[in-house]
Amino acid sequence: MIKRLSYIISIILGIQLILILGRKYLVVNEKPKKADVIIVLSGGPGRLEKGAELFKRGDADQLMLTNSNDSGTTAKEAMELGVPKDKLILEDKAISTHTNALYTLEKMREHQLTSAIIISSDFHMRRTKYIFSKVYENTGIELTFIASPYLRNSIIMEGWEVQTIFYEWIKLVGYKLRAYKVAEKD
Repeated sequence: MIKRLSYIISIILGIQLILILGRKYLVVNEKPKKADVIIVLSGGPGRLEKGAELFKRGDADQLMLTNSNDSGTTAKEAMELGVPKDKLILEDKAISTHTNALYTLEKMREHQLTSAIIISSDFHMRRTKYIFSKVYENTGIELTFIASPYLRNSIIMEGWEVQTIFYEWIKLVGYKLRAYKVAEKD
């Protein structure tokens, strides 16, 4: 009985360790540096707030909102956070992380911008960096990736965190296997 219980405890601790390491790997949070624009990806709480914070701190002169019709990344919400309307660039066609990269690249070229800070949720940053780096490859545009906190920094994870990490890993692997149709359902 004790041997069986120790196996069960070992398995549970092993799974927990894998989840913790898996969570840490997903997070990319580089040191902010001055850029032409901050690009805030839609789809998660706290992203716009992080972008506005960096904008007001002077890390960029403009703020670009992807899928700018989506609640959480509207021009109105950005202005309520202190970003002037004339400093906003609105992208309103993106429906996935991949299209975020494609359409923001169009806007970068249109506005002749050469550097950007990309903001997304912490768990989403590894995939964001992977996709944006591929799309922006050989453009000469310098990208910095800053995470907006979403996951708790606790050893014991709640069910929603486990589910978020699990699905993000599936999407990341899907992108690396070039299974975009499956992975883009984000």
